[in-house]
Amino acid sequence: MKGDDTVTDLDRLLENWESVYKKGLLTFWLLLLLDEKPCYPYEMSAEVMRLSEGTISADDNSNYRAINRFEEMGLVTSQSGESKLGPPRKYYRLTEDGRELLQRFIERNILIFQHPAVAEHIQHVLQNGGNDGK
Repeated sequence: MKGDDTVTDLDRLLENWESVYKKGLLTFWLLLLLDEKPCYPYEMSAEVMRLSEGTISADDNSNYRAINRFEEMGLVTSQSGESKLGPPRKYYRLTEDGRELLQRFIERNILIFQHPAVAEHIQHVLQNGGNDGK
C-alpha cells in the first residue's frame, strides 16, 4: 500500500492530465454536438455535458471563442433564429468541411480505442491495473 502523499500526488497528476485532455477535446465535443443539431453558444455548455455524460464542462466564454474560431475557419456557419425569450439567437451548424474534419478526427483518434488489441488492453488495465503479475 502506498502512502497518503503518493495518493495525493497521483490525484494531482490525474487532475492535471485530465485538464489538458479535456481542453484538447472541447473541439471534438462541440463539433459532435453541432453534427447532432444546430445550437446557439449559450446552450452548448449543457449540451456538451449531456453528450459527454458529465465528463466535459466548458464555460460559455470558451464556447464562444471556439465557435468564432470555427466560423472563421469555415467549419461552422451561423443563422439567426427565433428565441422564446429576448432577441433572435445566432444558431450554428456544421459545414461540409466541419463534418469532414470531425469524421477524419474520429477515424484517426477515436476509432483506435475500438481496435480489438487496444480494447483488450484497456479492459485488462481496468480489471487488474495493468499488472501482468510481473
